[in-house]
Amino acid sequence: MSAKSGNSLATVLVAAAIVAALYFGREVLLPMALAVLLSFVLAPPVKLLQRLYLPRFAAVTIVVLLAFGVIFGLGTLMFAQVTQLAGDLPRYQSNLAEKIQTLHGAATASGTLEQASQVLQSLQKELDRPKNGKPAPATPDGSAIPNRPIQVEVRQPDPGALQTLATLIAPLIHPLATTGIIIIFVVFILLQQQDLRNRLIRLAGSHDLQRTTLAMDDAGKRLSRLFLMQLALNAAFGLIIGIGLWAIGVPSAPLWGLLAMVLRFVPYIGAIVAAIFPLIVATAVDPGWSMMLMTAALFLVVEPLIGHVIEPMLYGHSSGLSPVAVVVSATFWTWLWGPIGLVLATPLTMCLVVLGRHVERLKFLEVLLGDRPALSPSESAYPSRRSPSSKIVP
Repeated sequence: MSAKSGNSLATVLVAAAIVAALYFGREVLLPMALAVLLSFVLAPPVKLLQRLYLPRFAAVTIVVLLAFGVIFGLGTLMFAQVTQLAGDLPRYQSNLAEKIQTLHGAATASGTLEQASQVLQSLQKELDRPKNGKPAPATPDGSAIPNRPIQVEVRQPDPGALQTLATLIAPLIHPLATTGIIIIFVVFILLQQQDLRNRLIRLAGSHDLQRTTLAMDDAGKRLSRLFLMQLALNAAFGLIIGIGLWAIGVPSAPLWGLLAMVLRFVPYIGAIVAAIFPLIVATAVDPGWSMMLMTAALFLVVEPLIGHVIEPMLYGHSSGLSPVAVVVSATFWTWLWGPIGLVLATPLTMCLVVLGRHVERLKFLEVLLGDRPALSPSESAYPSRRSPSSKIVP
């Protein structure tokens, strides 16, 4: 085996080992990834408080408490809105049923479906007939004995107070544990930011520490600024959607605004998915179609305005990722970490591209995932200058 093929095999094995570690270690790595991204967002406020002569520990404590207080407050608001919506939905059932009947009557395939249903019902009657032609058992007066199953009722003992408490707490253990791990990681990353940076610099470029230090500082600033602007834009999108839905009259408008803010982190399809739920609710609430049409118009106006006008003005047309990289990264991280991986796909891939842009050993990440041309204009033009019939003379 040649040295080149041996190096290729080693690279494939290392990549497979990394993917396996990401998959099987997702219970720990997912909170760590969330903590790292939150630390990029919270690092500028911490530095701002330090400039006001606050100790680093106090600055980190204040910023973390405020950030997670806002997160918990939004979560509580979403839970209250979901509870209220669940209680109000039965009132809108008649409107939704009438519109479904209208659409069902307008469908061209309705007659075919009814015929298929009748055929299935007749087949079911044939299957329910007694086998071998034997008549059904009858009573002395000649009437058939109804085939009624014997009702059996199983009574469980009433749960005690401890069992009831355990049933209520059990679903909350995993989310609370994950949240606790994220908070601990965020606090330690913000407190030890300088030490972690120095260790990463030593690993990334031990031959030219000055150049690597400048590159890593620039990468950290760019990522922090990029994530802050993305968070601000998505929050503005959710706020506009929430206010617009409230003005239209769609119930639980704060819930749909928060959902729109979160789902907009998902590339390409996030805003579309966020529009589905308020469209369904608007259809169910309004006896006509005006509320649904106004809701659709709201999303069709706000999303292009923010995505194609305001966003390019703030940090360029794209996030530095090629369109293929966005789709592949969304698929990859969703397969690894589920729905949360889909939300984190673009930020995590942006981190890799920025690191590849500034760290020589990770240059291949920018080539694979970045939106910059892989070849210079002269390199791209060189193959086209050779005629197809030209031969290389040794």
